[in-house]
Amino acid sequence: MIVTLIIICEAGFWVLLAAGLALRYWARMPRASVAVLLCEPLLEVLLFVVTAIDLKNGAEPDWKHGLAAVYIGYSIALGHYTVKWVDVRVAHRFAGGPPPSTPKYGTARALHEWRVAGLWTLAALIAMGLLQGAIWYVGEDGSTSSLEAWQQRMLVVIAINVIIAGSYTVFPKKKPAGTA
Repeated sequence: MIVTLIIICEAGFWVLLAAGLALRYWARMPRASVAVLLCEPLLEVLLFVVTAIDLKNGAEPDWKHGLAAVYIGYSIALGHYTVKWVDVRVAHRFAGGPPPSTPKYGTARALHEWRVAGLWTLAALIAMGLLQGAIWYVGEDGSTSSLEAWQQRMLVVIAINVIIAGSYTVFPKKKPAGTA
């Protein structure tokens, strides 16, 4: 049930995003667009409540509950970034907006990568906090090893993002010769 709900929430995220952007750029209804986009956090609340109820009803904590925590962490930390990322591209492609501008070289690119690493770190920390809350919620009566394994995976996510950002700092990508 939890996996199905995660899939429904993910699909719902993209449906609400598409609907919000369609209202903004094609229907020219910016207020309605904002209202639709503000419904997206309700998906995470629903997933959180259902996961808590599932654990409260005696479900054995497993990878599905861990995945729910990770999804919620991602949505909280990177949801706004994802919406902005898609919005800029849709505005450029369909509404004559400016082209997306992600820095490609030097210090600007390194700073961009550190910002992204910071968002992923925040997502991982939120997931780890939710997982710890679930571990305490279940208590010593249930097996929480799968939730603890998800916490370890979140540490790996943090490490990977720090390594990527660090590589752009230590080995900055240089502009090709002859470009402005």
